[in-house]
Amino acid sequence: MLPEFLLRGWLAGMAVAAVAGPLGCFVVWRRMAYFGDTLAHSALLGVTLGILLEIDLVLAVAVTSVVIALLVVLMQQQQKLASDTLLGILAHSGIAIGLVLLGLLGSIRVDLLGYLFGDILAVRWQDVIMTVVGGIVVLAVLWHHWSMLIFATLHEEMARAEGAPVMRLQVVLMLMIALVIAAAMNLVGILLITSMLIIPPAAARQLTTTPETMAGMAALIGGLAVTIGLAFSWHVDTPAGASIVVSALALFLGCQAIGPLVARRQRC
Repeated sequence: MLPEFLLRGWLAGMAVAAVAGPLGCFVVWRRMAYFGDTLAHSALLGVTLGILLEIDLVLAVAVTSVVIALLVVLMQQQQKLASDTLLGILAHSGIAIGLVLLGLLGSIRVDLLGYLFGDILAVRWQDVIMTVVGGIVVLAVLWHHWSMLIFATLHEEMARAEGAPVMRLQVVLMLMIALVIAAAMNLVGILLITSMLIIPPAAARQLTTTPETMAGMAALIGGLAVTIGLAFSWHVDTPAGASIVVSALALFLGCQAIGPLVARRQRC
């Protein structure tokens, strides 16, 4: 019989995969991988602020990630710095400020490895419920804006010309990514959540031809990575979060190998 802690971890991981897959497709299409890294690194600052202010750490990370996301959008509109330069500054500054503040905490000891790499096997039922509910909300918002997000992603200049709210759509997308990173912090960790946003969609891209099928395939590959990773971790005693990401990498390599065969069959 499946242990309860393993079942909780699997359910929470599947919920994250179901959201990270479709949302990660936009990260891949828009080449926003570095934006995800920026939010993930800045999440450590949220952890520190949560400890200092004695508030829920997930809430602190969510608020910090949202503020960083809005700051990125605002500074990108100034067009004084290239996007990669701006994201690099924010990413490294966020994690550096977080580490400095942790050093100032003095006697308070913090398990940095736990936050950086997560512990999906330690999630509680409350975490599972919160992840599922949050995932449903994010997916509902994503579904509501799906057509316009696709249009603004593939044809941004045309979308602006036709009066589409490109700026608002960009803010909505970045806020959803920020909230997913905050929610997944306790599962696969701050440094590994961006892998779940990038690797499954990148793998699905090799096998699909439409945005909708790519989003569904990305969620499926992410769920498969969670299942394989947890099974491997359980039997071989390896870190669960890292095992999930390694499983996603293996699936990506497999999709890379069979992708040309699938493309050839679709042309026939």
